[in-house]
Amino acid sequence: MADNRPIGVFDSGLGGLTVVKELIKELPKEDIVYFGDTGRVPYGNRSVDTIKKYALEDEQFLLTHNVKLIVAACGTVSSVASDTAKKLPVPFFEVVSHACKTAVNTTKNGKIAVIGTSATVSSGQHKAEILRLNPNASVITCACPLFVPLVEEGWYKKEDAIVLETVKRYLKPIIDFGADTLILGCTHYPVLSDAIASVLGEGVALINAGTATAKAVADFLNEKALYSENGGDHKFFVSDKPNFFKEQASVLLQKEIDDRLVEKVDINSL
Repeated sequence: MADNRPIGVFDSGLGGLTVVKELIKELPKEDIVYFGDTGRVPYGNRSVDTIKKYALEDEQFLLTHNVKLIVAACGTVSSVASDTAKKLPVPFFEVVSHACKTAVNTTKNGKIAVIGTSATVSSGQHKAEILRLNPNASVITCACPLFVPLVEEGWYKKEDAIVLETVKRYLKPIIDFGADTLILGCTHYPVLSDAIASVLGEGVALINAGTATAKAVADFLNEKALYSENGGDHKFFVSDKPNFFKEQASVLLQKEIDDRLVEKVDINSL
């Protein structure tokens, strides 16, 4: 039986659009409701208690739109606050486990690197999951706290000297480590893929958590026969800067976003 309710997706800001992009590819007929908490971005330098508070508020907002499942398109929430989903009345998908599985299946030399926000790296969730899947793997993790602000400012082209120098400084330990696989442990980071790839070279596979997660969502909907027969409408909500969000969303999703599809909401008043 089809289920025409929308898929709910949330993130601290723009980064979750990398997951939305993959969901649209996998599930073009699904309606999507997206919430980007642009007024409180980034989440990665907050305390665990604050991240959990924000995650709960984001999840509750999406539930008001009658979503059939929720995707935490945020590496930080997925790493330290996925337990907030335990009482949700709908299925919940995080991005950590799917990225780790893909990385383990991709690596040839067993050396896997993970980059993420400070909170994501401190949680140790990626490393623990990788070693659970392959106890013989070698893992290095690096926090890259400046990546999210760069993306949120719209600075992500590899030709930008500031972007390139920042990427070089953060990724040096990974180059020295000799990893052949890199998990982009924050959903903002795929936006910087061109710059990251130019620094690491062709020999390092970049794992986009959004691709793996979108496939998992598609498999679930098909297995449970909960797929939609709609036309694939997309609605975006943000807690700040709707015009800037619209401009960047049009670039990241590679399609024009109508002004009427982006709405500012006061997440604290809900």
